[in-house]
Amino acid sequence: MHAAIRMYRVTDMEAFVDKVEQEFVSQVRTVDGFVGYYLIDGGEGSATAVTVGETRPAVDAASAQAEDWVVANAAHLVESAPDITAGEVRIHVER
Repeated sequence: MHAAIRMYRVTDMEAFVDKVEQEFVSQVRTVDGFVGYYLIDGGEGSATAVTVGETRPAVDAASAQAEDWVVANAAHLVESAPDITAGEVRIHVER
């Protein structure tokens, strides 16, 4: 399993969350090997997106879609390019 974490500074959290939910979620679900997507409101304009996939190519494809989507659809809501961390999930614990 692999994951990518994208940390954004956003100017309007509600608008960003609404756009992601209404426009991006259905797109990222189509990626072969997609496992999950989470958007975390960290408060004070901090938004963290977590993408999980079965393989590195799945996460890379989802991350590329996210980058393209933000540039085309939500650039006016983000202050700058996100900080990104991606790699293999080394520990995975579920209830």
